[in-house]
Amino acid sequence: MDEARRDRDTEGRARSARPRDGLGRPLPYGAPGVRRQPEGVERTPGGSLREAQRLLDAGLPFHAHEVLEDAWKGCAGAGRPEERELWRGLAQLAVGLTHAARGNAVGGARLLLRGADRITPYREGPGPHGTGPGPHGIEVSALAAWARGLAERLDRDGGPVDPAAEAPRLRGR
Repeated sequence: MDEARRDRDTEGRARSARPRDGLGRPLPYGAPGVRRQPEGVERTPGGSLREAQRLLDAGLPFHAHEVLEDAWKGCAGAGRPEERELWRGLAQLAVGLTHAARGNAVGGARLLLRGADRITPYREGPGPHGTGPGPHGIEVSALAAWARGLAERLDRDGGPVDPAAEAPRLRGR
């Protein structure tokens, strides 16, 4: 491929300018697409969770993944390096739902399980298994159970799934 023809961002990095659909798949140039999430946005943990939940509820798990990925990558700079794996796991849950919605049942299930395993150490609460909310009110145990249940259904029934109907709750209401 001719490097001179690749789309580049303002800093010269290769970055596709093609529009994307609601599940993050590239569309032909000039096609109407879903507005992308801006990258590198610094939000509070609560702000990240609110925005990711809004996107999940709207059936846009790929976009929620981008918000959670910003939170994951910003943990060290925000003075919360101990939360890095929590946010990484949350991002994996969102991208796992993205793959499941695209019809990639095997990839979706794997990412959901990987995300569930990554967030599980952050569960808190009474009892040996920690059933209360984790950091920032995140319902870690419920999220991990949701991810494992959806992965099991994907293994059994395949996909695709409706991303809005399957959207998890990140925090209790």
